[in-house]
Amino acid sequence: MAKGMDMNKLLQQAQQMQAQMAKAQEELAEETVEASAGGGLVTVKATGAGEIAEIKIDPKAIDPDDPEMLEDMVVAAVNEAIRSAHALVEAKLGPALGGLSGLGLPGL
Repeated sequence: MAKGMDMNKLLQQAQQMQAQMAKAQEELAEETVEASAGGGLVTVKATGAGEIAEIKIDPKAIDPDDPEMLEDMVVAAVNEAIRSAHALVEAKLGPALGGLSGLGLPGL
C-alpha cells in the first residue's frame, strides 16, 4: 500500500506558513497607506491592519453651511484608505497564502 502524505512534513509546512503569516501581519500593522478626497482637503492614513491612524482636515473644507460636503469627503477618504490597506494586505500576504485569499479569510 502506497504511503499518503507525510503528516509530519505537512504539519511542519503548516507551522512555517503560520510563522510567515504572523510575521507579515506584524509588518502590516507598522505600514501605513494614505488616501485623500476633495483635492486633498481631507487626508486619511490607515495601517496595513486596517485601522485608521490619522485624519487631517484642511480648514478650507469646513463650511458651516454645508457640513454634508465635509462628511462626504471624510467617508470617501476613509473608504479609499481602507481599500488601499486591503490592497497592501493582498500584496503582502497573497504570496504566503498561495492563492487562498479567495476563501474569505479575515483581513483579506
